[in-house]
Amino acid sequence: MLPVHNLLNFVKKNHLFNPGDRLLAAVSGGRDSVLLVHLLKQAGINFGIAHCNFQLRANEAEAEQQFTKNLADTLAVPFHTINFDTQNYARQHGISTQMAARNLRYTWFEDVRIGFKYDYIAVAHHQNDSVETILLNLTRGTGIAGMHGILPKNGLIVRPMLFLLREEVDEIIEKENIPYMEDSSNTSSKYARNKIRHEVVPKLKELNPKLEETFRKNISHFTELEQLLQSQLQKLKSELFIDKGDDIYIMLYGLKNLYPQRLLFSGLFIEYGFTREVIDDVISCLDKNPGRSFESPGYLLVLDRDQLILTKRNRKVIKPILINQGDHDVEYPGYRLNILHDDSPLIVSGNPLAVSVDVERLVFPLTLRSWLEGDYFFPLGMRGRKKLSDFFVSQKIPLHQKQQIPVLISGNGDIMWVGGYRLDERYKVSEHTKKVIIFELYKLHI
Repeated sequence: MLPVHNLLNFVKKNHLFNPGDRLLAAVSGGRDSVLLVHLLKQAGINFGIAHCNFQLRANEAEAEQQFTKNLADTLAVPFHTINFDTQNYARQHGISTQMAARNLRYTWFEDVRIGFKYDYIAVAHHQNDSVETILLNLTRGTGIAGMHGILPKNGLIVRPMLFLLREEVDEIIEKENIPYMEDSSNTSSKYARNKIRHEVVPKLKELNPKLEETFRKNISHFTELEQLLQSQLQKLKSELFIDKGDDIYIMLYGLKNLYPQRLLFSGLFIEYGFTREVIDDVISCLDKNPGRSFESPGYLLVLDRDQLILTKRNRKVIKPILINQGDHDVEYPGYRLNILHDDSPLIVSGNPLAVSVDVERLVFPLTLRSWLEGDYFFPLGMRGRKKLSDFFVSQKIPLHQKQQIPVLISGNGDIMWVGGYRLDERYKVSEHTKKVIIFELYKLHI
């Protein structure tokens, strides 16, 4: 008799899915996934079967694919399958075959889930898989999140069989005489997980025959600790992180007072893709000169005077924009520049986003672009020239924002206006001015 009651209790206790939800069951043909679909069928759960042929074991892979199709037919459930050129994918992406297979299958599972309107993807992990995962994480290095093992639910991935041990799965399969396919790669110790399963775990069980039970209790403790840590991190984020549109500002004094600093600092920033090595570098620079920046695949973390600034890296490269004499407005990322021709020597004041310029001093076409290293101008009201980089420092403009500021260039190469900040002294309206052009920037909320 299948433990359907235990399955349903586990599903309910862990809020895996609701009655009436459709599951896409990942089935390799091995004993674990085969038992999963028999349990789902007997429990009256609506599901379909998804099977991947990674074309790694020739005839054996073909036999597994045919077996799972026959299983779907026997259970009268939908069947989805696909063939992958896994080795070629691994070569192209410079990753291991195992990682390639994992990436391919979970991407495809999600495509099938969306395309055929399944609610969740069900996989057949059991308690022993969770133990092996913790041991693998420990050998590779892990934080507290790596100590809770495999979660019953992770987003749209559910694991309804985590209440079972491998021995219990084997016992049910044999007792109920349920046919399955044996994957020959499961016996090979060339894979790290198999080495843990076949060589490490048996040795540990010599020390503790109830290893799985001990780990189950440990997992519960570590999960609670992780929940406590996440609660503290959310509290810290609400206190330290200030959302300013596209950027997040974090005050340094709060970060310097964190204790334990590395644990909490890592927790605050690791979700943005920063490695622990980069986080260590950031911590070591908190009391040093500002201007350092640190990168993750998606974010830039800039050390400013009294704050860290977190900004996305995927901002588009801003291309220079030409402005001809007859133009009345142009678009610049984040701004619209309006150009008004006026026959009177009008001076615009009180609006930092607008300036009046003496027409006779302009050389067309003008250029609107971002600043470049080495740029300089003659700031209005100041003597002599000043590098834009120094001007930005004096204006306390964060490093990452400098690239977003529009700079207006006359056709002779002079910087005539640092948009929103300062006009060049050489282009100001004077008592000799007869005609002006008014440039006015409008910030776009996009």
